[in-house]
Formats: sequence, structure tokens, C-alpha cells
Amino acid sequence: MEPERKLTAAAAAAFQEGVGLVLSRWSALQLAVENEWGGRDSRLKAEQLVSDIVSWVNHSTEPLYIDDLEEMLIEAMSSLNTMIEDGSIEEVAEKIMIMHEECLDCNFKSIESLREANSRRVPTPHVKQVSSIQNPVH
Repeated sequence: MEPERKLTAAAAAAFQEGVGLVLSRWSALQLAVENEWGGRDSRLKAEQLVSDIVSWVNHSTEPLYIDDLEEMLIEAMSSLNTMIEDGSIEEVAEKIMIMHEECLDCNFKSIESLREANSRRVPTPHVKQVSSIQNPVH
């Protein structure tokens, strides 16, 4: 049986950044936060999700299973009053699990790519608020 591998301090810091970057690119989470679907503390809930994932990875004494991470993501989105049925939970969980494996090998290429992509990203809103006023009064 292979001994359980842990992230080095540098890899743990990179992993935390990577998780934050992945979640910052998850449109469903960002819409829930921006529109405060989970209340005024929606942003805090999203930030807590990053911490919870990193803590789960760093402190788990059991093997890490993608199903557990998916459940964590489902619970977090539920706390934001958001139900996800577009397959993005599985996609986000897979990206995070792969990133964790890469970080165990001190391979930070995917995190560097995300960092670079984020620096070039121009926000495009998926949801726009429509004014109910048809003819403004002058």
C-alpha cells in the first residue's frame, strides 16, 4: 500500500490559489454570489467554500473521493439557494481533483494557465437586470 502523500507548503498555497481560481470561473457560483441568492453573506459563503475544500484536502485522514467533493459543492450551492443541474458540479470537482494530483507532483501548470486566463478575462454578465420603466419621465 502506497503511503499517503501530502502537499508541501508551497504546493498547498498554490492549490488554495487554484481552487479560488476554478471557483471564480464557475458561472453558477458567481451568479449566486453577485445576485446574493444566499443572502448578504453570499460572498463569504463562496470564500468559505475555498477554505472548506482546502481544509478537506489538507486534513483528511481518508482517501479523497470525487463524490465527497461533489457533495461539498452541492451543499455550498444549496446554502446559496442554487440548484445545479448542468453538469458543472462534476466538472468543477474533476478540475479540483486533477489540480490536487498535479500539486502533489509540484506541477503548477494548470494553476499558472488559470492565473494567466484570469488576468486576460473580461467579465461578461450572463444575467442583466431589466428596467420595468418603459417611458421614463422627463
